This record gives sequence, structure tokens and C-alpha cells, in this order.
Amino acid sequence: MGEDRQVKKDKSIKSSETVINDLKKGVKLWENKYLRALADYQNLERRAAEQLTIQQKKANKSLILKFLDVLDDLEKGEIFIKDPGLKLIKEKYIKILKEEGVTEINVLRKLFNPQTAECVVVVPGERDNIVVEVIRKGYQLNEEIIRVARVKVEKKKL
Repeated sequence: MGEDRQVKKDKSIKSSETVINDLKKGVKLWENKYLRALADYQNLERRAAEQLTIQQKKANKSLILKFLDVLDDLEKGEIFIKDPGLKLIKEKYIKILKEEGVTEINVLRKLFNPQTAECVVVVPGERDNIVVEVIRKGYQLNEEIIRVARVKVEKKKL
């Protein structure tokens, strides 16, 4: 009888060890699932933040392009109206655009580059592929070209 109790006790211990091992495996499984879910959530948050940033940049770019058209009109008006108030408004406008990261692309008297300028007129001259006049200024927003310049390009006479 004593041996039967010992065998039952041994089986009970082995059964308890099996239950404990099964529980440890279950805990490990749920821990892995939790860590995966946490990583997926963190990736989702990161992607959502990136998408928001992209949408904000698109909205800013669209709005800035509209403001650039107004700036063009101010510069055209300044040719005909010599008013210090108009000049002040234009300068303030340019300052605000610069604060937002908008800068003018300087193409005048440089070699024509189709990535920064669009040739709308070719004029005969002494040099080849040199921008001789800017018809409409080009701009970039934080190193990204948002509007190419429209220019006259000199073409060498043959």
C-alpha cells in the first residue's frame, strides 16, 4: 500500500509539473501575441503620423501655390504703381513665404535646366542654352520644386 501511495504521489507530481509546463507555455504564447499586437499598434501609429504629415505637406503646397500667383500679381502691379505701401506688402508677403520654407529658384543667366525651368521662348543670341529672361519665377518648398520658372532661352546662331 505504501508503494501505491508513492506511485500516486509521483504521478500527481508529474501531473502537476505537466500542468505547470503547460501554463508556462500558455503564458509565453500570450506574451508573444501581446508583444506582436503592441508592435503592430506602434507601426500603425507611426504610419498614421506619416500619413498626416504627408497630407499636411500637400495642403501647404497647394495653398502656397495659390499665394505664389498673388505674389506674381503684386510684382506685376509694382511695375506700374510706384507705391511704398505696395512694396511693403510685397516684402512682407515674401518674408512670410520664406518663413514657411519657400525660396525662389535663381535661373537667370544660367544654363537652362528643364527640371527647374520651362522654356516658353527661344531667342537667337551669342550663347547656347542660357536663360536670358525670367517670365514667371520658379519656387521651391524645402528643397522640393513646387513651381518651375518660365523662361526665355538664348540659342546660338549657326
